[in-house]
Amino acid sequence: QVQLVESGGGLVQAGGSLRLSCAASGRTFSNYAMGWFRQAPGKEREFVARIRRSGSMTYYADSVKGRFTISRDNAKNTVYLQMNSLRPEDTAVYYCAADSSGTALTYDYWGQGTQVTVSS
Repeated sequence: QVQLVESGGGLVQAGGSLRLSCAASGRTFSNYAMGWFRQAPGKEREFVARIRRSGSMTYYADSVKGRFTISRDNAKNTVYLQMNSLRPEDTAVYYCAADSSGTALTYDYWGQGTQVTVSS
């Protein structure tokens, strides 16, 4: 089992920045690729960003490319999402997730989510 706890959400004005953190406990963190997802009210959950186990490669949704940066610190068992130039359409609950297979097809564990609200 892996437990994931997100933090760092909040209310920010458009153009501002937030840094989300996701702390993992349980099994060896470096064995998991990590992803960030978000779900806005009335919408389906969508992929935001992903990072490989070693942190060597990252992937982003087109909607956040150039504004968001995913990173990880395996020594601290934590993955981060730096969000810059935030827009009202970034408002959502943000979730981190852990993928043991490395295929990005499924994620084994999910956090409880943290709310991000961007005001115009």
